[in-house]
Amino acid sequence: MRLEELQETIKTEVGVLLYFSGENCNVCHALRPKFKELFDTEFSALKQIYLDAHENPEISAHFQVFSVPTMIVFLDGHEFAREGRSVSLHQLSEKLQRPYGLMLD
Repeated sequence: MRLEELQETIKTEVGVLLYFSGENCNVCHALRPKFKELFDTEFSALKQIYLDAHENPEISAHFQVFSVPTMIVFLDGHEFAREGRSVSLHQLSEKLQRPYGLMLD
């Protein structure tokens, strides 16, 4: 995916989850299925995009991602939440519930 395509997706979608990971990152591989399940069940209107930070250095630099895993949630084209490394799925879910519900109502 090119940076321009990603920026257009962020502008046009209701919401986007960017999940930056790395091939050799065990934490990334352990968290990814949990995030996928959370977003598939509770935030299904958000588009999920998974990027390898090492394979996409231009995109990683643009979004100032310097460690993995990093999750960035965009709502209505704006960065709403950014979490890295040891993130609580429960806290992220609570943080997103209200704005997500308002956007879809």
